[in-house]
Amino acid sequence: MVVKVYGSVKAACPQRVLACLLEKGVDFEIVQVDLDEGEHKRPEFLLRQPFGQVPVIEDGDFKLFESRAIIRYYAAKYANQGPNLLGNTLEEKALVDQWLEVEAHNFNDLAFNLVLQLVILPRMGQRSDTALVHNLKQKLSAVLNIYEQRLSKSNYLAGDSFTLADLSHLPALRYLMNEAGMAHLVTQRKHVNAWWDKISSRPAWKKLASLAH
Repeated sequence: MVVKVYGSVKAACPQRVLACLLEKGVDFEIVQVDLDEGEHKRPEFLLRQPFGQVPVIEDGDFKLFESRAIIRYYAAKYANQGPNLLGNTLEEKALVDQWLEVEAHNFNDLAFNLVLQLVILPRMGQRSDTALVHNLKQKLSAVLNIYEQRLSKSNYLAGDSFTLADLSHLPALRYLMNEAGMAHLVTQRKHVNAWWDKISSRPAWKKLASLAH
């Protein structure tokens, strides 16, 4: 059964799910949802995702939305194929969950709003808020200082192997590094930069990057 992923291959949250499916070697079909045209807010899509956001997956009769819930589901469903993305011990699994929460609540909002101000609004012909950008950069720098400290003690966020905790950061980090011109936030931190080099060079992520072009 091929998994249907509703969303845009260029959007960050669908990329989180696609990266997980590629890591696990799960066949999928991308059902394009045109965000610029507002297709995610139309009544037929709201039947699948009542909050009007992407992605949504359909796996046979099973439907699920929220990208972090989806990657947890597939990492568990296909635990015996591909890399173990959930951690080996109970403690490692707890650390994966901890850093997924950090990504969702401490990192992602800042990164998303920076991309919004520096990339998305200018594309729409609107001006970015310089004071807000400065504030967001300061806050994200403080968060990444905590990552630097953590990554000085382990190769990956939850320990010494790549997990969902790392994977979940890839889409927003890529936007920050490339389109938003904020690469220095990563490159000036030795351990964060080494971590980025490791996670962004994974074959699954490179394959997704080729799909997104």
